[in-house]
Amino acid sequence: MAKDLYAILGVSKTATDDEIKKAFRRKARELHPDVNKAPDAEERFKELNEAYDVLSDSTKRAQYDRFGTVPGAASGPGGGGYQYVDFDDLFGGGFGGMGDLFSSFFGGAAGGQANVRKEGRDMGVGLRLTLEEVAAGAKKEIVYDRLAPCEACSGTGMGEDGHEIDCPECGGRGRVVTVQHTFLGDMQTASTCRNCGGTGKVIENPCEECEGQGRIPDRQHVTVEVPAGIREGQQLRAGGFGEAGMHGAKAGDLIVTCRIQPHEFFEREGDNLHARANISFIQATLGAEIEIDGIFEDEKVQVRIPEGCQNEQIVRVKGMGMPRLNSDSRGDMYVHINVLIPKKVTKKQRELLEKVAQEFGEDVAYARSPLQRLRDAFN
Repeated sequence: MAKDLYAILGVSKTATDDEIKKAFRRKARELHPDVNKAPDAEERFKELNEAYDVLSDSTKRAQYDRFGTVPGAASGPGGGGYQYVDFDDLFGGGFGGMGDLFSSFFGGAAGGQANVRKEGRDMGVGLRLTLEEVAAGAKKEIVYDRLAPCEACSGTGMGEDGHEIDCPECGGRGRVVTVQHTFLGDMQTASTCRNCGGTGKVIENPCEECEGQGRIPDRQHVTVEVPAGIREGQQLRAGGFGEAGMHGAKAGDLIVTCRIQPHEFFEREGDNLHARANISFIQATLGAEIEIDGIFEDEKVQVRIPEGCQNEQIVRVKGMGMPRLNSDSRGDMYVHINVLIPKKVTKKQRELLEKVAQEFGEDVAYARSPLQRLRDAFN
């Protein structure tokens, strides 16, 4: 039987987006393998993450409510499940999904590990684009998971009547000195205070939602504008949409790397485009003007075939390539010509060609077998 995703999250079918989000966070804290040592904790957390992946997305949720299943729902953001985003090259934060986010969240909780970084780290995603989208420019929505500012405390990490105090473990110094008694005498060792992470400050009455961090795992929707003419591997930066900082510290950025998909007809070289076009041997001999599709929707490109055009000859069409980045100009189009030779001709066509051959002083009669000549006689 299909899983009841609402039951997994513990919410009703009429639950709001905010209720679904809060239910997920509450259960994720209970089931994450870092805090729950039950044998099935990892499997249950994965199931919870898959349920949230569907119910937190309006399109997937509507499909699930109607049909009871969502094709590909299990791929999730950690596996590049969204249409336009590739998460294989996440860097900085190194987060591949909600599971990794919660691991970082637990590791950075108040009173947690030493040397806690307060500033948010940059995160990176790869954005898949078609060549047509690159030519015209596009707006793309990116959906990804990150440690976002906690809405309950506005990112401060403080609960009701909460305030920052000197760490009682280190007296606000951020370092703890320990003394070891050895046969050589007393030896002092200074280390970063684990209680405050070296900041010298802790929060009294921390926010219950984020446990005093000022940030919490969340699903983010960001729309980025892709300028026309951008190239493979070039990056866009969405300031402040990386990992949120702790206690209101500066957030990192989201670095979007453009990944341009191969095109079935065009091949890009810088700002130029390469294409192929088929012409007949008559057109190649006498010259012609043909029409092929351009990179823009409904665009037609006129290609002048020179007289005596050879197979694999390249014809240049100025200004019909890709738009140049931050410019009104375009590159050129290079059309690679493929001269087609007919495999069969009619009797009349052959007679005409033979007359042409005579004009050029070429003997082609030997190419006809007696059987072929006999067939011609009856045609």
